[in-house]
Amino acid sequence: MEVTNVTEYDAIAKQKLPKMVYDYYASGAEDQWTLQENRNAFARILFRPRILIDVSKIDMTTTVLGFKISMPIMIAPTAMQKMAHPEGEYATARAASAANTIMTLSSWATSSVEEVASTGPGIRFFQLYVYKDRNVVAQLVRRAERAGFKAIALTVDTPRLGRREADIKNRFTLPPFLTLKNF
Repeated sequence: MEVTNVTEYDAIAKQKLPKMVYDYYASGAEDQWTLQENRNAFARILFRPRILIDVSKIDMTTTVLGFKISMPIMIAPTAMQKMAHPEGEYATARAASAANTIMTLSSWATSSVEEVASTGPGIRFFQLYVYKDRNVVAQLVRRAERAGFKAIALTVDTPRLGRREADIKNRFTLPPFLTLKNF
């Protein structure tokens, strides 16, 4: 199947992934209101067509926190990527580097900051939750810094995790062959 637009990835993922894994990636918390609002917001973004101008040399480069990237698209933190593919975060890091954009590694990755850094060059940020044990937080920041990560993406809206109904119905657990490698 040749993918012709981004939304087709959803159908492919639903077909290829185990239900529990697909539901984890595809769903949100509570009644998924925020998930739907995000989709609605992206649907309202329109491109302004350029008419009767030279478009033979298109430059989509931009900068984020002083880092030049090839396009105004970055890879957001996605937890537990090895549930979807054995290469998980390694493949994502290599793809971000090849596309000359930024990858933000999830705190809940199935690859450690050191392992992701070892995949080669790239601009990487680290997504961080603030835990009650501030020693854990400080240790994660130091490890990310030593591994060459350039920024911390601080997640502040989860003093309590949302009620992910699909995960409750599926009795979601991380598959036994995987671990959250940053802990």
